[in-house]
Amino acid sequence: MASSANTATSQHKAKIAVLGASGYTGAELVRLLLRHPRVELAVLTADRRAGQEMREVFPQFAPFTLPKLAAIEGVDWQGARLDLAFCALPHATTQTVIKDLLTKTPNTKVVDISADFRLADPAAYARWYGDQHRAPELQNEAVYGLTEPYRREIAKARLVANPGCYTTCAQLALIPLLAAKAIDADEIVIDAKSGMTGAGRGAKEEMLFSEVSEGFHAYGVGHHRHMAELDQEFSKAAGRPVTVTFTPHLVPMNRGILSTIYVRGVQKSPEDLHAILLKAYANESFVHVLPFGAMPQTRHVRGSNMTLVGIARDRVAPRVIICSALDNLVKGASGQAVQNMNLMLGFPETLGLEQVALFP
Repeated sequence: MASSANTATSQHKAKIAVLGASGYTGAELVRLLLRHPRVELAVLTADRRAGQEMREVFPQFAPFTLPKLAAIEGVDWQGARLDLAFCALPHATTQTVIKDLLTKTPNTKVVDISADFRLADPAAYARWYGDQHRAPELQNEAVYGLTEPYRREIAKARLVANPGCYTTCAQLALIPLLAAKAIDADEIVIDAKSGMTGAGRGAKEEMLFSEVSEGFHAYGVGHHRHMAELDQEFSKAAGRPVTVTFTPHLVPMNRGILSTIYVRGVQKSPEDLHAILLKAYANESFVHVLPFGAMPQTRHVRGSNMTLVGIARDRVAPRVIICSALDNLVKGASGQAVQNMNLMLGFPETLGLEQVALFP
């Protein structure tokens, strides 16, 4: 465990802020942190909900005493004496907020759940998000927060960029295979489906019940922003440029992502690919590889920080079908953020995340 004064010890509960607590990922952070034995929720912010109690926004928190929701502009960062802040804010707003926070309290650690620090190249951020990066000096120190391959870097980081939900689901299934040169990096097709909470809590006409129920549809076809994140991390794993085919779909369910991934083995059988993944995740708490031929379901990860991965043989060799499933609000967002917080503050990585999936 780190020995700095800002790192929590067994005698000290870490003081935590959740910025953007009135959204789905913010509420999920509160749910997880309420039962975390080593933290204290010190600051909760919202925009339109400032001044309200958390129970007024999310009635499931009625039994708990929580800080009143505050406007970010009114938070005294120095007076709050935070150990770590989670930023569950909309894209393109987080860079300015984090820059201000770290200027005033440079010892505070940050886990950003938006996309604002995920892309290492500020020019790539501007191209994919349509806005200039507003804190390029912080981008240089940001660590990509896919926990399993980057835990050593995360443990030493001040600023961690939590991955996207779609990208986490696909990367956990493919990074070990790309690193092992076991699949053709030019032949990757990711067909992914997400529940409605992945679209956020804001009022949008296209998210009305009558607009999305009794059917599902593709969106961002050919130009979804997560493509840049997938390309970046797959290229690192493969050691050369990788450009993937990725299509997201919106499914009328609350939680979950299922990615069906089509790859081509390189002098490796489907059983060989399965063995590589089994070995890569043999000692991981939150990634489980199913027996060969078994496929994951979103209902089997709901509410948990678990990712399930399955591999099956395609009828046309050497093609292979891989499926991965996770809860987009937990391992795809807030759960992985807490996992990263645990590493950054020197806690056991699984602390507060032992929830088994809710089924049925």
